Amino acid sequence: MDSPRSIHRRTFLSQTALGLGAMALANLDSAQSGVGVLGSANRQATAKRVIFLYMSGGPSHLETFDFKPALVKHDGEPMPESFTAGQPIAQLQGQTLKCLGPQFGFHKHGESGQEIADILPFHAAIADDIAIVRSMHTDQINHDPAHTVMNTGTSISGRPSMGAWINYGLGTESSDLPGFVVMTSEGGRNPQPISTRQWSAGFLPAEHQGVMFYSKGDPVHYIANPPGVSWENQKRVVDAVRSLNQQRSQVAPDRELTARITQYELAFQMQRSIPELMDWSDEPQHAREMYGVESFDGSFAANCLMARRLVERGSRFIQLYHRDWDHHGDLVHYMKICCGHCDRPAAALIQDLKQRGLLDDTLVIWGGEFGRTPMFQGKGQTAGRDHHMQGFSMWLAGGGVKGGTTYGATDEFGYKAVENPVHVRDLHATMLHLLGIDHAHFAYKYQGLDLRLTGVEPARVVHEILT
Repeated sequence: MDSPRSIHRRTFLSQTALGLGAMALANLDSAQSGVGVLGSANRQATAKRVIFLYMSGGPSHLETFDFKPALVKHDGEPMPESFTAGQPIAQLQGQTLKCLGPQFGFHKHGESGQEIADILPFHAAIADDIAIVRSMHTDQINHDPAHTVMNTGTSISGRPSMGAWINYGLGTESSDLPGFVVMTSEGGRNPQPISTRQWSAGFLPAEHQGVMFYSKGDPVHYIANPPGVSWENQKRVVDAVRSLNQQRSQVAPDRELTARITQYELAFQMQRSIPELMDWSDEPQHAREMYGVESFDGSFAANCLMARRLVERGSRFIQLYHRDWDHHGDLVHYMKICCGHCDRPAAALIQDLKQRGLLDDTLVIWGGEFGRTPMFQGKGQTAGRDHHMQGFSMWLAGGGVKGGTTYGATDEFGYKAVENPVHVRDLHATMLHLLGIDHAHFAYKYQGLDLRLTGVEPARVVHEILT
């Protein structure tokens, strides 16, 4: 029992002026520095880190990477019931289902002949660097649960996100920046809401949660000390808190308190590392021009360049959401806007990493939570596509991925993955494999169960797209 005059450590922390303040901690529950639970032994990994370019809202595979001549031929005609009968549909229930042909042309690019839509001209330059998976499928047809599946492997809320799993297993190579960073951008039809639980640590230790960098102003709130608080004085406070915590832990270990102390220490280090990260004076003009951005302005382009800077400084998992790919109407108009925001920077990121020798051990993933229907919504020029979970496209590059590969296929209308289907679980298993982790044995015991990112249903590594 504590003595009447003892002070609880949480009380001490809440009353101590550490500069960042209590509100900062809500944004700084990130990955811990150092080695993860799997240790530092060589696990035959080909990737050290991941950048996930998340096209939130569900980009149409039929206007990007999956050309369907049958849709051209049958544009405006009834969709064959053999494809849709008894199948779940998000917003087209009870409506006459008609085919909508691809709204942009496609051409083959690179030595590999990857077929890419004309709306993505910059992707043409990286055709031989990316592996396009045309046979993705998922379990959920609405946005939030589909986001949850893509991020956590299940539609059950409260599970750890993939970035948290990876930081838990591998730790981070940086001692002064988060191992798991999230950034968002907008531009298009309707910014897709993204819950912070999509980068939660769930039941894993709290220090593995993602840290959101804000797109305007300081990327992390309360990064500067208040007037009169010097860096040296703050360091003495942090050291004192660590010492008190170590003494307390010898009597009554508290995992959450330990995690919180870890975040105070990381926050303290970030007060020096973040200004350097944000200082783009060392970025050559040709690099800025390649991405199409001059400063950290909240755009997807700026986030892509920032992702490369984070990679160079040791962050393990970086997730960039562009939140405007939900195109139920005005498909052509909004596809032009979204591709205008995202095509050039995504290609520039691949080229930049490659030029700097970082692509070989950096896995880059592009895609959303699901795809879009071959049937159209709306009328005439306002036509769009509904949510679709049975077939969509994603691409991977770097980190042991075989560039110039097209894998899997949907049926002739682009409705269902029929050749070499790849579930989101398989994507997660492949990602973990490239990082040197066996998904089947990477588990955390919670409420008496050994829980995994890939769950209990079968998951496979897609070896066909790997070097």
